[in-house]
Amino acid sequence: MPNHFHILVTTKQENGISKFMQKLTTAYVMYYNQKYDRTGGLFEGKFKSEHTANDKHLKYLFSYIHLNPIKLIDPKWKEVGLRNRNKALLFLEGYDFSSFLDYKYGNRQQGIILNKEAFPNYFPTSKDFEKEITDWINYGTDLV
Repeated sequence: MPNHFHILVTTKQENGISKFMQKLTTAYVMYYNQKYDRTGGLFEGKFKSEHTANDKHLKYLFSYIHLNPIKLIDPKWKEVGLRNRNKALLFLEGYDFSSFLDYKYGNRQQGIILNKEAFPNYFPTSKDFEKEITDWINYGTDLV
């Protein structure tokens, strides 16, 4: 996403996520500033976090995160529905800045940073993941 990112993490120690996010964003700001010969901050405020207390919510977050890039081609799709479902799926297939391709196909070099074992196995196969995404994309189409 051009102006934000989503990351699903689990903590190993108290305040671990806050410390991780501080290190991650500091390192990124330093990299960006050096690359573009600039100074100053990049982020408007502190990161936002949400504790996930149950499986239903966690499973929803997997879909939310992986479907979020569709906003780049259809900004109001969540409010009014998708104009072109096939185009949306093709866009996700070509969007490199997400773990969508890792869950759908696996074995991507970028996927080395994922620890799928840290989360419940909601999608034992790529077909299960694809069905979950398709179900969300098709949600509400029977109401129209």
